[in-house]
Amino acid sequence: MFPNSSNLGRPPFPPKYQQQSTLFTKLPLNIPPTLLSHQQVIVPPFRFRTSVGNVEATPAATLVTLQPMTYGSVSPVSTLDALTSFQGRKRQSQQSVTDGAKRQRIHPHDSDTTVVNQAVPLPEERRHSFPASSSIQSPVLHACRSPALIGCVPPLQDTSFPDPTETRLSVAKDELSQQVLELFQACRQQASDLNKKELCRTELQREIQLIFPQSRLFLVGSSLNGFGTRTSDGDLCLVVKEEPVNQKTEARHILSLVHKLFSTKLSSYIERPQLIRAKVPIVKFRDKVSNVDFDLNVNNVIGIRNTFLLRTYAFIENRVRPLVLVVKKWASFHEINDASRGTLNSYSLVLMVLHYLQTLPEPILPSLQKNYPECFDPTMQLHLVHQAPRTIPPYISKNGSSLGDLLIGFFKYYATEFDWSHQMISVREAKAIARPDGIEWRNKFICVEEPFDGTNTARAVHEKQKFDMIRGEFAQAWQLLRDKRDLNCILPLKAIKQKR
Repeated sequence: MFPNSSNLGRPPFPPKYQQQSTLFTKLPLNIPPTLLSHQQVIVPPFRFRTSVGNVEATPAATLVTLQPMTYGSVSPVSTLDALTSFQGRKRQSQQSVTDGAKRQRIHPHDSDTTVVNQAVPLPEERRHSFPASSSIQSPVLHACRSPALIGCVPPLQDTSFPDPTETRLSVAKDELSQQVLELFQACRQQASDLNKKELCRTELQREIQLIFPQSRLFLVGSSLNGFGTRTSDGDLCLVVKEEPVNQKTEARHILSLVHKLFSTKLSSYIERPQLIRAKVPIVKFRDKVSNVDFDLNVNNVIGIRNTFLLRTYAFIENRVRPLVLVVKKWASFHEINDASRGTLNSYSLVLMVLHYLQTLPEPILPSLQKNYPECFDPTMQLHLVHQAPRTIPPYISKNGSSLGDLLIGFFKYYATEFDWSHQMISVREAKAIARPDGIEWRNKFICVEEPFDGTNTARAVHEKQKFDMIRGEFAQAWQLLRDKRDLNCILPLKAIKQKR
């Protein structure tokens, strides 16, 4: 897709870090020493060495499972055997992408070996994929795994839909529930949608690594968490180093270089790049090849962690994804799903749905962070984040409410029951809790706790007028659905299915 770009600038840290392979010897307590992309990437023909010998890739573009990486001499885990202890099946190569899908993205390299999507490579003997089986149980997964239980979260090669949980979707016995399911089936993210985003991520990473050689680019958010739609934007997290990055200074400088790259060398493929100087600055852009809009941030690793927390909630109970998709479509249609205009972002809406399902008299969802703390440890190394949730079994709830009844109950809860003035929405605690007395929460109209870092994800709602509009939409949706039990009364279903 992109030409090999030249260096547009130097990383904003001492030059010695650019010249050594043993980059960091002293690691901060809250940042993991290793980085491993949780995604499989498409690469041109190349030769690579596995732990069992040399393998030559097929002439076609091939999907390759990435290998564990580390900075300097720090091992990803205490021993090599611990790394090979995951008992889930090894990620298999998917079908090669067709020539039409690749277009001009894939280009051959002159060398026999291509360095793909990696920070500092491990010594050759330590480059291992996760094996199919092992007699050693991972210490991370041991506490949250039972041999008799099968995990509910599909592995990443099954991110494309339909997925293994498809046969477990609710049976809709009433018209409203059927409408919810049909909208979900029509609008949810498809394999082709995800492949477009992954192709762009792969090529952008290759170009960005010419400026920041130790960087990794992660696809995060709705594209991977199970709540994506056919029109969802792509969210990217650029991890430049394992140390924290000052978002006001260093992150902005890094993004200014990325913005320059997009505006010059990659201008034939990237359009409308904008540097947005928000609390977490981003570069917004559109990929001309895939026609997908993207937001790219720097070192916002919380986004990587919460992607897989939400992914687990998405697949742990079969009513969750249809409900979330309908709520997101409803909020977008009624113009209360845009943080840049002082309303709710999609992440807050998802947390609001999860919170509601946790707080029913007979809960439909638990607190995953309470029940499986080892699987959602906020200090877990990034290369383990995508693996741990796959051991969690489905949640069996005694609540047999239909999708239609749950949707009506969702609107009723926020229209009449939730105390906006004194309570905070907490998925981490699985309940509404009293607002803290910090500046993050004081005088805020809506308080939604981020499950990992405790910030307010709904801080964009800072005008009473916008808050009143949001509450009014919840109340109106509840009354209309309660009386008519027809999704068309709050959403033009035919038009939305066509747009998707």
